[in-house]
Parts: sequence; structure tokens; C-alpha cells
Amino acid sequence: MIPTLTTERLTLRAPKLADFDAFAAFGASDRSHFMGGPVHPANSWQKFCAVIGHWTLRGYGRWIVTEMGADQALGLVGLHHPLEWPEPEIAWTLYDGAEGKGYAHEAALAARAHAYDTLGWTTAISFVDPANTRSLALARRLGCRADGTFEHAVFGTMHIQRHPGPEETA
Repeated sequence: MIPTLTTERLTLRAPKLADFDAFAAFGASDRSHFMGGPVHPANSWQKFCAVIGHWTLRGYGRWIVTEMGADQALGLVGLHHPLEWPEPEIAWTLYDGAEGKGYAHEAALAARAHAYDTLGWTTAISFVDPANTRSLALARRLGCRADGTFEHAVFGTMHIQRHPGPEETA
């Protein structure tokens, strides 16, 4: 039920058990602090299962990102709409060693195209912690514009970055 997307350099595919170690390593690292981490591997397991379950409950979700022709998980990018979110978002997380290569940008563009062209979304946002300058730069590179803030009970104030709509990206 989880479609596979491809770009010039990347494959966005369903998560599988072999991806958990990379997911848990990210969750245990200081790099996960914008997402409520670091967390114990048991908490990462619950989050990993939620990533997979999101596909069943919402009909869309986040993909594992790999380089084309390889199978090593580089990160997690895709469509995300937890219960407490005011609307769906395009989310990205790259693991250690995968940043700075344009992978998040390329994968987020593919996820956004899927949301607009396949799912019929008319708008999308990304939540960015105001201190996460790399994610803010990526949102701007994706053509996002600031659209207020959202107060989350766990993550605090998150800036809403509004993606250009389908008519603007066609």
C-alpha cells in the first residue's frame, strides 16, 4: 500500500525492519533534539511503528530515503499529520552523514508532488522549530513562506512554513 517514489538520485520507499537501527541511532543522538530527542531505543521503536501505522490510518506518510540503487536509509521524508497537528505537513529528517547533499530538498519535492498530483492536496505546510536554521533554509529553498506559528504541547512554538500550492508549482 505504500508507493515507491523515485527522483534523479533517490528512492523513497516503505520503511522496513532493517531501517530501524539507523532510525534509533538518529533518535538517540543530539541531532534529534528538534523532534523531542534524544530518546531511548524503546521510544524510537514506538515512533518507528507510528511511521508505518500512519500509512494505514491516513493513507499517506513518510518514506525512507535511500540513494538510487542502494538500500541504506539516509533519512525519513514525507507527509505527516499527527492527531494534534492543525493540518498535514511535509516533513524531513536526514540521518548523520546525509545532510548537505540536497537529498532533503529532492525528496521533499517528490513528496509534495505526490501530495498535490496523486492525493489532490491544495496546500501543505512544514513545521520548523525557530532555532532549526537548516530546516528553515530548506523550507525557503522549497518556496515556502512564513504563515504564523503553532503552539505544540511538547515541542513548543513551531513556525509554520506554507508551501506554494499546486498551481504555483506546476
